[in-house]
Amino acid sequence: MSSQGLMGHLRNRPQPPTPVLALSKLMVCVIPIAQIAVGSVYLDECPRQPYIPIYLVVVGVFGMMLSILSCLPCTKQAEDGPNTPLSRVCATWNSLTSLFLFCWFIAGNVWIYSIYEPSYNRTATDPDLYCHKTLYLFAFWISTLVYILLGLFLMGGCCVLLCFCMCGRADPDDV
Repeated sequence: MSSQGLMGHLRNRPQPPTPVLALSKLMVCVIPIAQIAVGSVYLDECPRQPYIPIYLVVVGVFGMMLSILSCLPCTKQAEDGPNTPLSRVCATWNSLTSLFLFCWFIAGNVWIYSIYEPSYNRTATDPDLYCHKTLYLFAFWISTLVYILLGLFLMGGCCVLLCFCMCGRADPDDV
């Protein structure tokens, strides 16, 4: 299969049914809802690093906005025609929101990992070293999960590229 044939096949792939898309969007919204909920419930429960609950609420709100806005028709690129001004505004907004989330993620990582591991005991000798266990561990594992998923995607991508390279050499149409 030539590279042009592969690209044509990728462009003309069948779209998943609407219930599958709706379910996947719903699943993507579960984590931002949990982030907003945990950050809001424990807003004043981490004197050691008071930005952690704020980080969770903000990343949850912006993550939710990004996933909801991706459902709007203005975010779809025109296949053969020029982009409309509305689609350019949506693309710009999505890019700026993604850039903000990336920078906010880095800031959140500094706040979360810099206090590892806080005191979970409120009645300890110094109450300023306290951070609620549920809040901290939720933020810690959500951030760690992003790194785990990123590593899995990178390894999977390398495996796919390796397979494409190996299969591409054996194809007689590529001469």
